[in-house]
Amino acid sequence: MVVGIDIGSSKICVLVAEVGGEYGMRIVGVGLVPARGMRKGVVVNVNEVTQSIMTAVSEAERTSGYRIERAYVGLSGAHTASQNSHGMVAVSRRDDGIALDDIDRVMDAAGAVNLSHNRELLHVIPRRYTVDDQAGVRDPLGMHGFRLEMEAHVVTSSTTALQNLVKCVVGAGVEADEVALSSLAAAHAVLDESEREMGAVLVDMGGGTTDIAIFIDGTVWHTSTLGIGGEYITSDVAIGLRLTSELAESVKIEYGHARAIQVAQDERFTVKGIGDSGLQPISRWKLAEIIEARVEEMLGMVGQEIKRSGYDGLLPAGVVLCGGVAQLPGIEDLGRDVLGLPVRIGTPKGLVGLIDRVSGPAFAVPVGLVSWGVMADGRRPLPKAGASFGRRLAKWLRALLPGQTG
Repeated sequence: MVVGIDIGSSKICVLVAEVGGEYGMRIVGVGLVPARGMRKGVVVNVNEVTQSIMTAVSEAERTSGYRIERAYVGLSGAHTASQNSHGMVAVSRRDDGIALDDIDRVMDAAGAVNLSHNRELLHVIPRRYTVDDQAGVRDPLGMHGFRLEMEAHVVTSSTTALQNLVKCVVGAGVEADEVALSSLAAAHAVLDESEREMGAVLVDMGGGTTDIAIFIDGTVWHTSTLGIGGEYITSDVAIGLRLTSELAESVKIEYGHARAIQVAQDERFTVKGIGDSGLQPISRWKLAEIIEARVEEMLGMVGQEIKRSGYDGLLPAGVVLCGGVAQLPGIEDLGRDVLGLPVRIGTPKGLVGLIDRVSGPAFAVPVGLVSWGVMADGRRPLPKAGASFGRRLAKWLRALLPGQTG
């Protein structure tokens, strides 16, 4: 059994998968509850988040018949940051070729970045290696050489945000096997291998944040998080149509569209107004106009981040959208116009079992967490609060990312 817990700003999802048998991985349990106590991917109320996780875990236990004690946990939020780093070491056993301990040492060297006291090293992800003067090596294990270099993508997070998230999970009676960046988990669930190789952008548009991960040559080159998500669309709908936030959210989901031009101007639906105002007719075209303006702004910010990364000319596979906002009709068309790149909606692949509840783009992160758990080599306890995650997660990710050896 492998469990993934996605603690988002709008929902908390717990997935339980059975490993082995004919299908390899089968979803047997789902726990899904609204998130309380989260804002933009960060815990703002420990008790509320802990209780929400407990409720989702209990639901997943009922549907699966398993008792959940351990899980892989996703991490998001604007408190995460990334940079590309370089490490170099001398090969220790030149006669036998490069060994795993050489790769571990060069990974440690690449991860030796300056961190303030309130930052935590989360991921050190190999991009490519150089053996002596031979560049572009995917897997140096067993190669002969005197010097091993590595270019790596390093992800850090706020220590406080990470500790608070883990505290909520542990408080719900679950031990965290690993904490993984949500965008990397989502990419694992929805990106094709060819897209990773050619150059693609994963954009996870959630309730409170939009997570971005750029993949080139089979591995990640850039990650970032924007502090804007579907909640901003809901807020605009509530203000523009004079609805409560709860009603605006349900209207957005049921009648929303990201392309006003594709909606008939005479189409109407009715909702209960605020207070005693009774039922009121609303133009679906007007709703789509409000949504389109906000989604266009969000996609524009994604485009700016892609350009800031410096890799905007290396992405022929285009953009893959996932997350709750990606469920809006017309968003592919709008995305192509705003970003000037091919755009498709990413849905989790290869699922069996309770797929009717988790097959949409909104469930890319929890499915990705479970998939990574299936591929991970055994279970590893979470280090004590404040300890570096670097080497453990580096080994884990090296085993998962294409072209890497663990």
